[in-house]
Amino acid sequence: MTLQQQLTTAQHDGPPAPSLRILLWHVHGSWTTSFVQGRHRCLLPADADRGPDGRGRADTWTWPANAVEVAPEHLAAEPVDAVVLQRPHELELAQRWLGGRRPGRDVPAVYVEHNAPQGDVPRTRHPLAERSDIPVVHVTHFNELFWDCGRAPTAVVEHGVVDPGHRYTGEVERAGVVINEPLRRGRVTGTDLLPRFAGAAPLDLFGMGVADAPAALGLSAEQLRPYDDLPQHRLHAELARRRVYLHPLRWTSLGLSLIEAMLLGMPVLALAATEAREAIPPDAGLATTGVDALCRALRELLCDPARAAECGRAARAAALRRYSIDRFLGDWDRLLQEVTR
Repeated sequence: MTLQQQLTTAQHDGPPAPSLRILLWHVHGSWTTSFVQGRHRCLLPADADRGPDGRGRADTWTWPANAVEVAPEHLAAEPVDAVVLQRPHELELAQRWLGGRRPGRDVPAVYVEHNAPQGDVPRTRHPLAERSDIPVVHVTHFNELFWDCGRAPTAVVEHGVVDPGHRYTGEVERAGVVINEPLRRGRVTGTDLLPRFAGAAPLDLFGMGVADAPAALGLSAEQLRPYDDLPQHRLHAELARRRVYLHPLRWTSLGLSLIEAMLLGMPVLALAATEAREAIPPDAGLATTGVDALCRALRELLCDPARAAECGRAARAAALRRYSIDRFLGDWDRLLQEVTR
């Protein structure tokens, strides 16, 4: 029986397993925000530089008290029940910081794969493909399908998002877009498509590193307005005022901003790439590979606020069914129980 089958057939009743002490790095803010909502004590390495290996707790999200910062030099003395790895170099980092305890051998471990494969995609070999002692946990079925994970056991735990509430007003007749570092990531995030979409509707671009995007893309301030690195509560408030959410990303696993927009009650338009087509039902907006079709839908929804609101209600209902935080945490509880048993 595969790990995924074990999780699928696991009993949901009976008393919960004891809570665990889990070492994980703050790599992806939105995903970690969901993960730390559970009942386990999450040990987050934090150093003075607050660099990629020592970010500690988030600054722009509110995290519960069970998300605890730990200095790397103190981890060797910490009792750790499991390690959640997210980057290949964390294998060596965890062993060094845990005083020689090896993930997968001396302490149970899983590897969360957030990203779609890169390069020669059908033949992309996962970094843990030769390890049979560390399961690779994908955040989408698309990822599991396209990564070659070799000997590694695999499972899928789909995203779960803390519900921001139905906040949609659609009063601003513009489309909201969320892309982090759009100029650096370019075609991956569909940044090159923004001028075409701006010809159909004015755009408001939210995310990190967006300030220079209008000038770099040759767009006026009216065509593309940047809102750089807003705290999450402000981002949600501002995004929900836009008439429609546009998701132009070509090759990402499944942007959590798309799910957040759906939970806000926004109608959503997206490129039908990677997992997005699975996330968006037909009555919630449109997912297609046709850019011209998305431009037509943009114009239509901007002119029809009643239909936009109706699509937004359907989007929220779909996101609550599939991407609830309770389902996400329950799936992770069962997986961690299986790995640490």
